[in-house]
Amino acid sequence: MKMDAELLHSPVVGLSEEEEADMSDWNLPLAFMKKRHLEKIEGSKALAQSWRMKDRMKTVSVALVLCLNVGVDPPDVVKTSPCARLECWIDPLSMSPQKALETIGANLQKQYENWQPRARYKQSLDPTVDEVKKLCTSLRRNAKEERVLFHYNGHGVPRPTVNGEIWVFNKNYTQYIPLSIYDLQTWMGSPSIFVYDCSNAGIIVKSFKQFALQREQELEVAAINPNHPLAQMPLPPSMKNCIQLAACEANELLPMNPDLPADLFTSCLTTPIKIALRWFCMQKSAKLVPGVTLDLIEKIPGRLNDRRTPLGELNWIFTAITDTIAWNVLPRDLFQKLFRQDLLVASLFRNFLLAERIMRSYNCTPVSSPRLPPTYMHAMWQAWDLAVDICLSQLPTIIEEGTAFRHSPFFAEQLTAFQVWLTMGVENRNPPEQLPIVLQVLLSQVHRLRALDLLGCFLDLGPWAVSLALSVGIFPYVLKLLQSSARELRPLLVFIWAKILAVDSSCQADLVKDNGHKYFLSVLADPYMPELGNTWGLTSQKDHEWMCLLALQDNAEHRTMAVFILAVIVNSYNTGQEACLQGNLIAICLEQLSDPHPLLRQWVAICLGRIWQNFDSARWCGVRDSAHEKLYSLLSDPIPEVRCAAVFALGTFVGNSAERTDHSTTIDHNVAMMLAQLINDGSPVVRKELVVALSHLVVQYESNFCTVALQFMEEEKNYAAPSPANTTEPGNLTPVRESPAIPRLRSVNSYTNIRAATTARNLNKSLQNLNLNEEGGPVTFSPGNLSASSSASSTLGSPDNDEYILSFETIDKMRRVSSYSSLNSLIGVSFNSVYTQIWRVLLHLAADPFPEVSDLAMKVLNSIAYKATMNARPQKILDSGSLTQSAPASPTSKGTLIHQAGTSNGANRSLSRCSGSPPIPGVSSSSLTNEVPKPPTRDAPPTRPPYTPTLGTQGPPHSHQFQRTRKMFDKGPDQMTEDGEETPGHRNFISMALQTGLCDWSAKYFAQPVMKIPEEHDMESQVRKEREWRFLRNAGVRRQSQRIIQRGITRLDDQIFINRNPGVPSVVKFHPFNPCIAVADKDSICFWDWEKGERLDYFYNGNPRYTRITAMEYLNGHDCSLLLTATDDGALRIWKNFADQRNPEMVTAWQGLSDMLPSTRGLARRVSIYLDRSKQGGMVVDWEQETGLLMTSGDVRVVRIWDTEREMKVQDIPTGADSCVTSLSCDPQRSLVVAGLGDGSVRVYDRRMGPNECRVMTYREHGAWVVKAHLQRETDGHIISVSVNGDVRFFDPRTPDSINILQTVKGLTALDIHPQANLFACGSMNQFIAVYNSNGDVISNIKYYDGFMGQRIGAISCLAFHPYWPHLAVGSNDYYMSIYSAEKRLR
Repeated sequence: MKMDAELLHSPVVGLSEEEEADMSDWNLPLAFMKKRHLEKIEGSKALAQSWRMKDRMKTVSVALVLCLNVGVDPPDVVKTSPCARLECWIDPLSMSPQKALETIGANLQKQYENWQPRARYKQSLDPTVDEVKKLCTSLRRNAKEERVLFHYNGHGVPRPTVNGEIWVFNKNYTQYIPLSIYDLQTWMGSPSIFVYDCSNAGIIVKSFKQFALQREQELEVAAINPNHPLAQMPLPPSMKNCIQLAACEANELLPMNPDLPADLFTSCLTTPIKIALRWFCMQKSAKLVPGVTLDLIEKIPGRLNDRRTPLGELNWIFTAITDTIAWNVLPRDLFQKLFRQDLLVASLFRNFLLAERIMRSYNCTPVSSPRLPPTYMHAMWQAWDLAVDICLSQLPTIIEEGTAFRHSPFFAEQLTAFQVWLTMGVENRNPPEQLPIVLQVLLSQVHRLRALDLLGCFLDLGPWAVSLALSVGIFPYVLKLLQSSARELRPLLVFIWAKILAVDSSCQADLVKDNGHKYFLSVLADPYMPELGNTWGLTSQKDHEWMCLLALQDNAEHRTMAVFILAVIVNSYNTGQEACLQGNLIAICLEQLSDPHPLLRQWVAICLGRIWQNFDSARWCGVRDSAHEKLYSLLSDPIPEVRCAAVFALGTFVGNSAERTDHSTTIDHNVAMMLAQLINDGSPVVRKELVVALSHLVVQYESNFCTVALQFMEEEKNYAAPSPANTTEPGNLTPVRESPAIPRLRSVNSYTNIRAATTARNLNKSLQNLNLNEEGGPVTFSPGNLSASSSASSTLGSPDNDEYILSFETIDKMRRVSSYSSLNSLIGVSFNSVYTQIWRVLLHLAADPFPEVSDLAMKVLNSIAYKATMNARPQKILDSGSLTQSAPASPTSKGTLIHQAGTSNGANRSLSRCSGSPPIPGVSSSSLTNEVPKPPTRDAPPTRPPYTPTLGTQGPPHSHQFQRTRKMFDKGPDQMTEDGEETPGHRNFISMALQTGLCDWSAKYFAQPVMKIPEEHDMESQVRKEREWRFLRNAGVRRQSQRIIQRGITRLDDQIFINRNPGVPSVVKFHPFNPCIAVADKDSICFWDWEKGERLDYFYNGNPRYTRITAMEYLNGHDCSLLLTATDDGALRIWKNFADQRNPEMVTAWQGLSDMLPSTRGLARRVSIYLDRSKQGGMVVDWEQETGLLMTSGDVRVVRIWDTEREMKVQDIPTGADSCVTSLSCDPQRSLVVAGLGDGSVRVYDRRMGPNECRVMTYREHGAWVVKAHLQRETDGHIISVSVNGDVRFFDPRTPDSINILQTVKGLTALDIHPQANLFACGSMNQFIAVYNSNGDVISNIKYYDGFMGQRIGAISCLAFHPYWPHLAVGSNDYYMSIYSAEKRLR
């Protein structure tokens, strides 16, 4: 959602003009602040869905037991005169007793049939005990496991006894016979529901519970003691699932008011509207409705089940109100059980709420088990009274004059109340009590559109709202609505279903079963979705979220939701895949691939990837439609998530396990080579998906990859790869003995473990890996000689990685060997070429700077390496005795590092060093044979240890002969391969374990609120207030520093900070606005607060040990700062959460320059401070916050420009020179890039022009290496360049010659130019710093001397100015870090 122009440019109220002008920070874009950078790429945790009734029930049989004995009153009841007489609305005295009894029985049955017409009804009128027993047992027998209802009317017999008995008759009706509730329980069984309409009915409920408890105890006794007499009898049924409804408490009599029926409780339960209207008329308030009498009520027109008639509408409103009261008052699980499990039980309980209200007004308290909280005072009853009032007030004119019935405003008003709750409330509050009413309104065509609209807004509040709506019972309603052909409902139904499926994907089966997928296929294929206006005329909105119901008006938005729904339907669900394939989903999706809406493109690709995942018919359908070729265009999409989805789709396309033909193999190869082009994509999410996609291919063509793996392993073993570290000059690698105490490094929490050392132990270990000679000088070493040590393994810390065959070091060496080894002979027409290329891609990805990518690639490579070594010549077990009989230690020989045996001992991660014997060819630690040597011992020759791979079950060894076709895996996961040689577990290691979570993470978008204003756009949010504070702080820094600079800087030698850095500073960078400075050494970064003089943080950058950090930049320095580090192998890493109390996290990392081999410039340590300029290189960067572009170059022949918004390379500008780029500077206004080069030239490029014309100027005035080239960021800004010889030259980009030259000291080692103050500082090899102004005058000389007040300076390794303040940071080779500033009076 884009920010309003007003919001964007709104300065904070009350600013001065100066500050207001400085609010340009609001317009700066932020880099790497998208959701993919801020959160872990994984799906949301599934909420436990309790809405689906696992045990939905039906009441299939009903026993109506009436003990009326018409004309004879029981002895224990004294009736008033007149007294309530009506039973089922019949006066028993108006006809003969027998006829009355039968008529009442028939009427009661009809009343029940209104609620459950399909049940079996059996009447038992004035029965005996035997008749009741016979009735109950036969009904239970027929009902089996379903529910049976027992209705007891005891108005003609004595009240229930405290012993738990009710009364029936003997055959001659001369005696009342007790019937024990215990017996009744036995006959009725469970599940059952009991209705007791008699005085003191609460006694029965209590007795019932006591007997049920007694049964439970009997069951327990019988279970413990098999000899117990109870154990021989049939088990008594458990009464846990029984429900009881009783007319009154244990000590209460039924009301005898002659205006009421005698069976008031039964009337409430079975004819609620009739009794509710009568009761309403008997209240005093009814006098306010003129002309309404009890007789008139009988004449209300309409039928209960016709909602268009007055009676039907009242019934509808009554259902909505009682449902709403229950939902708001009852605990959720009880509501589900009583109101959603069984239609008849739900109706009885809704009507029970009315019984409680009416009977309490006559001092009677109906009782239920399970017990309900009191509901008779609930506010919704007032809404019922109003609805009855409005209806009854129309009655006289309707009946007498025949006027039309005006429908009740009840539902419209309740929807308005719901809408008010949605718009006006705070976020954390109770759920809206009108939710069940919204459900009822979906039944009405008049209000349906508005109800769906509001329901959509409610579901948008988050997963909790969806769960709530599902628990109310929305699912069957919205499922049924998919059969509607009304086009105006489409956008709303699509939105609602997207919300439901984002939270509970198990609904996919229901949709396919009801053909719901066809609805969404038609939506996706329809380019003209209806637009939704503001359907309910809201005028005063709090937020703009209600102005237009979001971008729900956007047709593409709806198609996106439709394709998301279809993607859920086909996800790992074969029936759904088949149904959607029949519905032409693939063709419909392919048409939408080029849609301008990125989210639609993303989900179309995911949907395609899911429909042909393990479903061969869909894959071939895709082949016929050239789906894979159409997906290629998305691999260069500007949005990383879309590229990611395309890679996912192509990965599942090649990942089918069906039989391969030559045709399909060719397609797989084409897809693989297209995917391989993404090897240097700027986004780690894309590269992670790439590894998974390639792993599918590896699984398909396993034997081919095993062959390639063996060849690479042989090459690596036999080829001594020159490591860049081999050529370092003395002094580059710090000997352990002389290094300063290694401080504790902060452990780094990039989502997985950062490769290599993250703790002091590991860092020390990596230093000890270098075998030192006697003099303490370092000896050259090759990473290829190192095995998988804990300091080098990219998968540090995960338990299953101790036994990786290929260590990170080995893979890295293999990667570099392969670029110039004889392996090139494999490439060509041979079938191997594709597999060789893909193996190279995986090697490259295993050395990826982003740990999650390299971890995945390591898994794939090691899985194949393990298979290859298992399969290849098991009989050739190398004798490792030569390793153990080592010569006496020689002080100068290289240490050979070997991998210890993969035992379960935790110590096997550590490195063991041989006693100095030279490495033996073919048995180097990194060679991949079956042999895993044990730690060397002098005594016993080693035996081959058991090698237990964690990567999969170990199959028997195989011959070296590989078939030229891939081994087939059948669809069944447990079937063996055709040779029966492999266990399936290993294959599943790759295919099952490798997932990126991208699809589930993308689905979270639909579960989260999409209509809510993002926090940063909400003027009142904390995020917004924090940004305002930061921007005001920035304005203050700019203003104050400007004042100081305008006064003129005459000296710059006041030392305001000095401290010993943990490593030799190689790059320093001031934060533009915080008092914080980042100091990088070779592979770690230290943060200092230069105002307080304290260290804030120190963490490991994660670059391999033969590389070093050569540049740093702050991104988003004006707002939420990130730190970019560049290393001389071309890798870029971006960090957040540094310099505060949280752990630093890697946001992203990528290979900025792919063809750069690490340079070998090292900072001299002790003897010489001369730098060999021919070897100095490293990566240089320049950052444009305004455009989000990052310029990178180094020891390559191009300046590569990265767009951080798109996370992709946008331009390669050829430098046109044969030497490395040593400095970069750019100006976004003029689109110019200035590069200083190692050959002394300064070149100017206009990046708007093509690669052949873009070099607009070349200055060749410097005779030596350019240390710094700086382009001033003004409209007519000059270029200032300085070479190692100390000559400073000023160029105007429009003229071919320099316009000014100044000479400074020779032998420069470091230089920086202050962007505001026209100052530049030179650090020289003579251990002093000179600060010059733009006229070439020295304003300060900071020399190297020891004195009481003096500053002590070692050889200058780096220096940098603050972007605003007149501060100069200086790092020296003796680990010290100092900051100098202008005089105190100025500051």
